[in-house]
Amino acid sequence: MISINNLTFLIGSRALYEDANWHIKPGERCGLIGANGTGKSTLLKIIVGEYAPSLGTVSMSKDLKIGYLNQDLLSYDSHHSILHVAMEAFERQNQLHDEIEVLLKKIETDYSEEVLNKLSDKQQEFEALDGYSIEYRANEILAGLGFSTADQVRPLNTFSGGWRMRVILAKILLQTPDILLLDEPTNHMDLPSIKWLETYLNTFEGAIVIVSHDRYFLDKIVNRTVESRKGKLTIYSGNYSFYLEEKALRGEIQKGEFKNQQAKIKQEEKLIERFRAKASKAKMAQSRIKALDKLERVDDVDDDNPAVNFRFKFSKPSGRHVIKIENASKSYPNIDILDRAEGLIEKGDKIALIGANGKGKSTLLRIIANAESFEGTCETGHNVSVTFFAQHQLESLHLDNSILEELQSFAPTHSDTELRSLLGCFLFTGDDVFKKIRVLSGGEKSRVALAKSLTTDANFLILDEPTNHLDIQSVNILIQALQQYEGTFIAVSHDRYFLDNVANKIWYIEDQDINQYPGTYAEYEEWNTARQKQISLGTLKEVKKEKPAKEKPKPAPTDEIKKQLKKLNLQLQDLENQISDNENAVKTIETELAQENVYSDAAKLKETNGRYALVKQSLGALQLHWEEVAEEIDSLGKSIA
Repeated sequence: MISINNLTFLIGSRALYEDANWHIKPGERCGLIGANGTGKSTLLKIIVGEYAPSLGTVSMSKDLKIGYLNQDLLSYDSHHSILHVAMEAFERQNQLHDEIEVLLKKIETDYSEEVLNKLSDKQQEFEALDGYSIEYRANEILAGLGFSTADQVRPLNTFSGGWRMRVILAKILLQTPDILLLDEPTNHMDLPSIKWLETYLNTFEGAIVIVSHDRYFLDKIVNRTVESRKGKLTIYSGNYSFYLEEKALRGEIQKGEFKNQQAKIKQEEKLIERFRAKASKAKMAQSRIKALDKLERVDDVDDDNPAVNFRFKFSKPSGRHVIKIENASKSYPNIDILDRAEGLIEKGDKIALIGANGKGKSTLLRIIANAESFEGTCETGHNVSVTFFAQHQLESLHLDNSILEELQSFAPTHSDTELRSLLGCFLFTGDDVFKKIRVLSGGEKSRVALAKSLTTDANFLILDEPTNHLDIQSVNILIQALQQYEGTFIAVSHDRYFLDNVANKIWYIEDQDINQYPGTYAEYEEWNTARQKQISLGTLKEVKKEKPAKEKPKPAPTDEIKKQLKKLNLQLQDLENQISDNENAVKTIETELAQENVYSDAAKLKETNGRYALVKQSLGALQLHWEEVAEEIDSLGKSIA
């Protein structure tokens, strides 16, 4: 399909690739991985012909249809609706549609056989190309990528760069190419859209090459992993998890070969040194020296996963309650974010705030950081010191500072050794720390800003998309850092591996309220999948919290109050019956969990734990509702006493 042979690509005098080889076969799903700066995006541009190889060849069939998504397309602009832009993929169908419209207009006055035949031919070709369903297909893909019906008629130039990228992706997918080259397709996507794209790509019949730092995404899509490293392309026949295992195994073998070769070299060097001075052995010594010079050396294995060796400091621990949100309401034109929402962050909470774009995740973070106006209260607890990391803070870096100077000015209490150790963890080693901020890439600036955040004296971190622009290695470092951090944090990210490894509690905004799941992201996903399935089947009746009215109702006549009391008492009795049923269900499941045939069977235990979590959540909601109704009964009773 595509054959890369002995590719060398020079940037100045530096070889980004040197004698690299790769053959992409039909139907393969390849993940192209590697640290930032190893040439992944450059390689895609070489394949599509934007860059020419310095040496070597890239060959493919002339009629190969390539769909190429790259970050440069963020600047694409159009005054047309996004539906129109997406449907530009159907070039021939659109041309036929326009020609048919002209012929239909012409036939109003010209009934000649020539016009009728032309119209018939065009309509047959249009139907053969499935032209009557192209708008439906465009609607379907745009909806999957997160666009509402109303969004689809809005002009492209009214959307931000990230949303425009989704429109371009929709257009590329609609072109049904033979091979998709996708450079960071999940950047700027929320979790629902990423999951939709995973499902779509798994049904795509052509070949796929994906550059991505999202290891969960790679695991679900690819069946071959290609590592770009030190100018070479190394192939692994499996997904990202397979690559990690196989690379570790190859590393162990290489390490053994390196040790054996080094031992052999030392032995040879000793012999050479011993016999070099003896005239009778000089010829043999020279022969051994030549043999050593010709020896193909085995490289030692580099450690690609540096450990974070940095002591995180804050001068004072926070009180038990870090943040308390009460009666919080926030809305923008045409969208309500929060409506009398409540939330509590306690000391030691590691919260992942998740959900679709537009649900208010970043808004809630700004409310917590006291950087957004809203109705209600957000109270910061005793001794709480806050640091807020967001992508716009990259702009606050001082461009004329070196990386080390930037951290020194921000964290004067840390020694240079500590700061250089932290920067080393974020892949700034040796003289890299003296680079000026202005020459850094977006990903490098993001790493500097993150390092600054971790040197702060804050015992509460607010992190808005900290994994953006980070490669897999840098994400692993951030995970290690947050696992060692003894304070409290709340983070928004679309990187599921990151969330699953740092969070012990999940927040999600639903029905303009802050909802909580006490567990890891993987546990939440399992619980939510079962919950959504039960809701769709109608087997789970969720009890929604009734919010008090914003305005106090006018006093009602005594007879009316008595009617309300009667109604509320019946409601209270019904709730008590439901609570009793749920309590019995909890006891039943607890009995099941104690049975050996359940706890010894992983599948049964997983299913039973899922049911247990759902029933416990339902019981908690019922009890909360019972308390609210009881309080209302008490209040009405006092008003007529």
